[in-house]
Amino acid sequence: MTNHRLFALDRESIAILDDALVRLEAGFSDLPPISPTAHERESIHTVLSEVAERLRDNYPYFHPLYAGQMLKPPHAVARLAYALAMWINPNNHALDGGRASSAMEKEAVAQIAGMLRWTAHMGHLCSGGTMANLEALWIAGRLHPEKKVIAGRQAHYTHERISGVLGLDFESVPCDRQGRMDMESLERRLKQGGVGTVVATIGTTATGAVDPLLQLCSLRDRYGFRIHADAAYGGYFLLVDNLVEETRRSLDRLSEVDSVVIDPHKHGLQPYGCGCVIFRDPSVGRFYKHDSPNTYFSSDELHLGEISLECSRPGAAAVALWATLKLLPLERGGEFSNWLSRGRLAALALYDRLKVDERFLTAFAPELDIVVWMPRASSLSVASQRARMIFDEASRNSLHLALAELPADFFDLAAAGVERDRERVTCLRSVLMKPEHYDWIDRIWELVDRATSVVLQQQGKS
Repeated sequence: MTNHRLFALDRESIAILDDALVRLEAGFSDLPPISPTAHERESIHTVLSEVAERLRDNYPYFHPLYAGQMLKPPHAVARLAYALAMWINPNNHALDGGRASSAMEKEAVAQIAGMLRWTAHMGHLCSGGTMANLEALWIAGRLHPEKKVIAGRQAHYTHERISGVLGLDFESVPCDRQGRMDMESLERRLKQGGVGTVVATIGTTATGAVDPLLQLCSLRDRYGFRIHADAAYGGYFLLVDNLVEETRRSLDRLSEVDSVVIDPHKHGLQPYGCGCVIFRDPSVGRFYKHDSPNTYFSSDELHLGEISLECSRPGAAAVALWATLKLLPLERGGEFSNWLSRGRLAALALYDRLKVDERFLTAFAPELDIVVWMPRASSLSVASQRARMIFDEASRNSLHLALAELPADFFDLAAAGVERDRERVTCLRSVLMKPEHYDWIDRIWELVDRATSVVLQQQGKS
């Protein structure tokens, strides 16, 4: 029997789901009975047992010792609400496919918009950050069809790829030594003209860096471009109080951008896939307008399918998000924001230990909850090899980190006596996004220390 509290809790929650199913079924009690589909119980049991066996071939994403990629288990209420909705299997393309779930989607998106301090807005859920960013850049292209899209070099690679799909001209500008878009480089590019949209990354996937929105908004006042905020990872940190002042100032300016992407399936405790795109100006809905007589036939209300590029979309995702927001409202000082704060505290605690340990070099203090570091070595090539060995050794001891290729400029190599024999270095990276990570930081550090000691001994280093 497993000793993981997470699985024990979920087994107990099956009874909650059963009670909810009884209540759901009562809502359709006036229908004439139908013969139920024959369920081959033993066959289903056999198949599910095989599924469970196959799913064991995974990293333990749910556990605090998984501290690698951006993987956070959905809250129990999200899992249960999603499962409950699947008995109906609503489609949130048209109201006819999901009346209740469509209303719940609008209410959930309105709560996210409220976190941005937007009352007037237009937005919807989608399959994830990639599709959400595609829609935002599609609107940008419709508004400025002949102008460039600009992003920092640490922005997610999908922006360049999406621009290619949409036929938009994309260009990247350098980042500073903190992994943020360099404002001087951006202004030099803006002076050349022809820029329609600048993508501000609010939490890069590599380091969690937050582009300086305060300066970016000032540049917009002078050069007249749109700002799209890719806050897929960092948007929820609007609710967090333990940020450094510069990061806080940037997040506080999110209300001034033209469009925002936030991924509830990252920090929002949702199952994949659940992204969200929101526009500050509702009038951009005119670009979505289309005629689909085969879909819209029983309601004059606005259909979500009329303000999204995707057609069929899982209403269950909206139900799960709505239920989570009902249980954990988007409030500063609330339980949800406190969980985010604990992840950040865990990242700071790990960083504080790394920066005073002579075996490591740190890049910069984490802005959110992501920590990156490299092993100290004679050269970047040796450091990269050592990082991969520590990654493997830690995994053998059940600590799962991540590897990231980062610019050498992020580290003070000269002061550390490290030869710069390449322009990028393979680093160790830890995403401490679970609230439990803070309670496990001693254990995580113990395993980092042990894995590093083993690797250095293997290499004959002290």
